[in-house]
Amino acid sequence: MTNINQRVVVELVERSYPIEIGSGIVADVAAALSRLQRVTKAMVISDENVATHYASVVDASLRQAGIEFSLLRVPAGEVSKSAANAEMLWRKMLDLGADRSTVVIALGGGVVGDLAGFVAATYARGIPFFQIPTTLLAQVDSSVGGKVGINLPGAKNMVGAFWQPIGVLIDIDVLTTLPIREYRAGLAEVVKYGMILDADFFQFLCDRVEPINTREPNVLAEIVACCCQLKADVVREDERELTGRRSVLNYGHTFCHAIEAATEYGAYLHGEAVAIGMLCASRLAERLGRIDADVTQLQEDLLNRLELPTKVPENLQSEDLLALMQRDKKVEHGKLRYVLPTRVGHVELVDDVQPSDALAAIEASR
Repeated sequence: MTNINQRVVVELVERSYPIEIGSGIVADVAAALSRLQRVTKAMVISDENVATHYASVVDASLRQAGIEFSLLRVPAGEVSKSAANAEMLWRKMLDLGADRSTVVIALGGGVVGDLAGFVAATYARGIPFFQIPTTLLAQVDSSVGGKVGINLPGAKNMVGAFWQPIGVLIDIDVLTTLPIREYRAGLAEVVKYGMILDADFFQFLCDRVEPINTREPNVLAEIVACCCQLKADVVREDERELTGRRSVLNYGHTFCHAIEAATEYGAYLHGEAVAIGMLCASRLAERLGRIDADVTQLQEDLLNRLELPTKVPENLQSEDLLALMQRDKKVEHGKLRYVLPTRVGHVELVDDVQPSDALAAIEASR
């Protein structure tokens, strides 16, 4: 049986930080913080849904440790990652006396983590930041690596920073209260890790669909630990995305972000759009002769078994999606770069793709 209590270390040049994985450990947040640095004041940023379930648990831990704190709530959903909400949080933190020693605690999913991290990175030119991810997607992906940011109306994550947390606390138990749609959305990022970095892990997922779908704790702990280690290894090699190595983590995301923007961030959860985007990218790789059709089919079969969407919606025009993709952060010198598979477990960054091929890949994914 897998040990649920696990620890992954993100090793960086300037400093390292731990990812603690366990069962029921949200209640130990104060102790986890104290192992990292002295904390006397904290700003807990959460959304309205998560706060209902877990704010009281964090409250009790911080209060017992004598840490002064305030709970700041934002609306749930991708629309919260806005300049308006960032300004609202800056102003509230100023009114509450937050200073450079104050720790921002992100209690929530990827939206809360990105927004709270961006606020921490920019308030007083940067204050400490601690992650308590409460969705599977945030646990395996967005809470690790220090990418924080907000959306512009036509471009996701276009305003942001690299701001590493001082630590990450992952409680597997919180996944039991996660709505099934949110849970499945996180599985798309899990599949991504197998596709980009580890063929054995991809096969592990294919062999364990039933316990994954029923949220078996030991399997989930193993999945989260594996994904965190895979991402930590990439971040260690390319923290600020300077060499191209970290770009592999964006597999499917160029198409995904366009779908999200085209639907005004309201129709699809991020992981759902990632699932569709991975298949678009895979079909583009097929068209360019980089993979055989069976590689795409393996992905589609697994995503279908995990009950994730796999088709580009008919109401979105391919030309509109391509125009949105040109605003992607991976555009350099006017060229859009794609992360494309060469086999299960390996991808490459490609920048010589013709627009007609990208359009054809989108059409083939309907």
